[in-house]
This record gives sequence, C-alpha cells and structure tokens, in this order.
Amino acid sequence: MSFKNLGLAEPLVRALEAKGYTTPTPIQRDAIPTVLTGRDLLGIAQTGTGKTAAFVLPSIQRLVEDAKRVLPTHCRMLVLAPTRELAGQIAESARGYGQFSRMSVATVFGGTSINKNRTDMARGVDILVATPGRLLDLIEQRFVSLATLEILVLDEADQMLDLGFIHALRKIVRMLPKQRQTLFFSATMPNAIRELADQFLKDPATVSVKPAATTAERVDQAVTFVNQSEKQALLTIALNDLEVERALVFTRTKHGADRVVKLLAGNGIAAAAIHGNKSQPQRERALADFKSGKVKVMVATDIAARGIDVSGVSHVFNFELPNVPEQYVHRIGRTARAGASGVAISFCAEDERPYLRDIEKLTRQKITVLPLPADFQQRANALKAVRQTTIGADPAPREERSRHERGPARPRATHAARPTSPYAPRGRGPRRGGRGGGGRSQASA
Repeated sequence: MSFKNLGLAEPLVRALEAKGYTTPTPIQRDAIPTVLTGRDLLGIAQTGTGKTAAFVLPSIQRLVEDAKRVLPTHCRMLVLAPTRELAGQIAESARGYGQFSRMSVATVFGGTSINKNRTDMARGVDILVATPGRLLDLIEQRFVSLATLEILVLDEADQMLDLGFIHALRKIVRMLPKQRQTLFFSATMPNAIRELADQFLKDPATVSVKPAATTAERVDQAVTFVNQSEKQALLTIALNDLEVERALVFTRTKHGADRVVKLLAGNGIAAAAIHGNKSQPQRERALADFKSGKVKVMVATDIAARGIDVSGVSHVFNFELPNVPEQYVHRIGRTARAGASGVAISFCAEDERPYLRDIEKLTRQKITVLPLPADFQQRANALKAVRQTTIGADPAPREERSRHERGPARPRATHAARPTSPYAPRGRGPRRGGRGGGGRSQASA
C-alpha cells in the first residue's frame, strides 16, 4: 500500500517522496483515513512507528481542503507535547510534510525567547506546536488565542499526565471551540489516559496497532543484576566491549545524569547530558553533538528523552530502572526505529527488583538475564584504582557531594585489556537494519 492509496493529496505524497518515505507504517495506514474523515481518534502505537506523520499528514490535508485565512494571534491546529525536544521535532516534521502545501508552522515552549514567540504568533499560524506552560503564559498575555481552533492533538498523552500537565490541559481545553477534531496519541494506555480520553474526545475511533505497552519486537532486551555502587564500572565495560554506534543511558534524576557523564569522562568516554536543569541552548547543543556523532553517549532523564528521535541509536542502557513501568517502553523505543534493530540492557540493583517485576508484568514478557563478565571485579577494581590514583577517592554512587568535594575535572584514563565478556559482540557486526531490511521506506517521524 502507498500513501496515495490512503487518500493523501499529491503535494503531501510529493513531500513524503522527497523524504524517501514510500510505505506507510501500520499506525499511519490505520489512522490516516480515519483522521481525514474529521472524526476524533485515540491512537496507540509503540514509539518509533511514525505517530507524528499519522496525525500531521491528514491534518494538513484537512486544513488545505477547507482553506481559511488565519487571524492574528490565532492558530488552526494545536499540537501539545510534553517536552521542548519533542515539540521541536514535531514542528520540523510538520514543516517537511507541508512544504508543498504552504502551511505555516510555529513553536512555543520554555527556554526560548518569549518575544520571539509573540512575533511568530502576531500574524497567526496554521499549525502551532507547544508545551502547555509557555502556551498558557502567552494566552494570559493575549498573544495567543485558541478561539478559532479546528484540530487539537495531544502527543505522548501518557507522558503529559505523568508530568502533571492535567490542570494545564483542562485550562487549555476550556478555551477551545466545542466543534473541533481531537486526536490523542500514545505508546502506552494506562487507565488514567483512558479516563482523560473519555473526557476530551467525542465518540472517538480507536486505532491500536499493538497491545498497549508491548515492547518493540526488534529490540534485544537483557538485564544484569549488579550492586548500585558497581553500575558505573559495568556501564564503562559494556560501552567498551559492545560495538556501540550511539547509546542512550537513562537515569531517574537530573543529578544522576550529570554524575554519570562526569564518571564516564573519568574513564575516557565522552558523553553529554540532557535534562530539565539544562538551558535550552545546552540541550540543543548536546542533542546536535549526539546526532552528529561528536559524542556517542547521551545520558538523559525520562522527561528529556521524549523527542530524541535519532537514527542509529544502537543501544539503550537503563542505568537505573524507571519506577514507572510504562517509561521502560518509551526508553527502549529510542532504539530500533525506522525498521532498524537495537539492544536494550538494564542494570538492576537489589532495591530495583520490584521495578523489574512491574516492567515484566506490564510488558507480559520475561527479560533475559545477562550475567556479569567473568572478570568483572578485576576490571572494576582496575577502573577504580585509576580514578583513585589520578583524582583521589571515588564519589559515592547516590549522594551528592558539595562543590569543594568535587575536585578538578577528571583526566582521561587508560583501560585494562578487554578479555571475553558477555557484553562482547556475539559474532556479528554493528546492528544495522532489522527484519525485512532497515531502509527508511517508512515515515518514522
């Protein structure tokens, strides 16, 4: 089936061809015809399966077919996203898909100039992509009006609730016309999201290409049981032994992410961190370095990881298991995107075993246990000894130290020889492509 068979107009098909997309993904195949009818929709699909194209493409066509002049400060379509990175990613995709349809697109989110936001909205735009907080600020200042909105999209709906956006969402929805199309998209569907959908959607169609919370089929998943204090050494060993193209490392806290970056640097591995305490320029620079390959390791919290849609992420490491099991699904979905395959390895300390049980219950599968390398203790001690001789005592794994305790930047360390390890490649090269080929024949934005 082609995109043209789904009822998309020629300018949209041409834009897809310019991006190299020829075959719809399952969520696109099932959602696009329904969205074109104007009906409300609840779409459930794994991350990396093309949800953005599933709502942007038919929405652009509906806006074009019912051409209207946009009033100053107004928008015809509003896409709400939980993070700045995801909002920017959606806007970039919308501009690409609408390049031959003359659609104007603007973004509104924190960390950017509010004066620029005002300028962007002064004449009005067809498509506005926003995070709830900054949008409400501009609405209260009368620089944005939602009075003539025609289409509302809530992307990553489960994450929106998890981040406590529900009060902001209710405020925004009260400002919208009752006659509108509303689209909810999510990779997981906890009961809270279902209840929210019932409040905001009218007789919605439901499109679910996989059971809620099913993990990506092309991701090889494993878990290693390890003491919390030994996770840093295990991560360093795994990154050295595996053929890593690009790796995402997840922590539960912002300070934890920064700590992992510093300790990796002490072991000679360049990494960057992205989380809520970073300024927008810092986040954009870190993401650009990761995309360009300047750094191969990105350490992120769950909130910042939404919107990291980078091709070639071969490995995801759960340095700390998430205490919300649905987040595991989103984390490992950062690899195996656009038809490729990937590896997800979780480090589980004793106090995290309940989190692992919750994840296995949610995903309805047992995760393969990967043992520690046979010589793990020897290599861990060698790494620790190098740090101690160069910078003094090792930092505590969890507690934060005061500024004067942190000491100078860690120099690059040399590594011991790499003996056989369960993390070593298993007789195959870097994991490129997946079942049925790894080409970009599908719209994966």
